[in-house]
Amino acid sequence: MTLIWTTKPFTSLTLSELYALLQLRSEVFVVEQTCAFQDMDGQDQAAHHLLGHTETGELAAYSRLFDAGISYPEASIGRVVVSPKFRRYGLGRELLRQSIAAVTAQFGEQPIQIGAQLYLKEFYESFGFQQHGEGYLEDSIPHIHMVRL
Repeated sequence: MTLIWTTKPFTSLTLSELYALLQLRSEVFVVEQTCAFQDMDGQDQAAHHLLGHTETGELAAYSRLFDAGISYPEASIGRVVVSPKFRRYGLGRELLRQSIAAVTAQFGEQPIQIGAQLYLKEFYESFGFQQHGEGYLEDSIPHIHMVRL
């Protein structure tokens, strides 16, 4: 499956794009993961948003990207999500490749930090991320900080 990738700052998102990305994040992070948390955390406005649409315009994959000093001292990638409808096509790997490339294109070559769910540690390690510090619970889900140099 091939997606059409675009990266936009918050102010360039259309209302339809904003609705779709918030809907996808809610579907996965709140409903699927049964985790009541404040997804709209006030950081979307400072992020660049990576959107992966199907040829029919459906949002299949998404992440948000930050320059250094906003979420972490390093640049960062967060809210990495593939729609349940489009899983098993390798889109998670493509989404992370696109996210790393977009961080570099937007903010320059630099270390990237993520707050990763612990069960995805090996996935992120396959992209050069390494655990940084101890694990922690975020919304009752085990997480670790990881950095890609």
